[in-house]
Amino acid sequence: MTKFLFDLDGTITKVETLPLIADAFAIEGVEQLTRETIAGKVPFEESFIRRVNLLKNLPVDRVAELLGKVEIYPLIAKFIQTHEENCCIVTGNLSCWVELLVRRLSCRCYASEAVVEDNRIRKLSRVLCKERVVHKLQEEGHTVIFIGDGDNDAEAMRLADWSVAAALTHVPAARVLSVADVVASDEAVLCRRLNEWV
Repeated sequence: MTKFLFDLDGTITKVETLPLIADAFAIEGVEQLTRETIAGKVPFEESFIRRVNLLKNLPVDRVAELLGKVEIYPLIAKFIQTHEENCCIVTGNLSCWVELLVRRLSCRCYASEAVVEDNRIRKLSRVLCKERVVHKLQEEGHTVIFIGDGDNDAEAMRLADWSVAAALTHVPAARVLSVADVVASDEAVLCRRLNEWV
């Protein structure tokens, strides 16, 4: 079976969600750090820990509600909903924050995890390693197609059987472009290409 693994931020969503959270709650420093991380100037895990630390005192339910309404690419969402058994979201974002957003897409989600107490993040318990998801699915006998844009997608894309750089929200990271089999700057073109692999 072919499995389509989608990065979330900037690939399915039309914005990066951590800066969106920071902007909604007037927290500084997240947007710049996110830009540097996407470009590969700051390692993802280090950056994610720093950004979660800036945002961890926000009410988890309000963050989830905010992200549950974030604008997504409609054709990509339709592809995922049509092929939900074949599609997975693979995101470094926290499962508790993206829960309502993922529910809109009706597919499996691999995400980072945190300990939540009293509606606040108490600590990160696991930062997702995207390439491990690719490896696991390949070991199960699946052909893996990875769709992403940020530097933290590059290794998973290199390991995937096919990879697509999604240049929809911003220019993909240099390492992503170096390993991608396809670069798609238009949502309709991207979905047509994915349908060729179904």
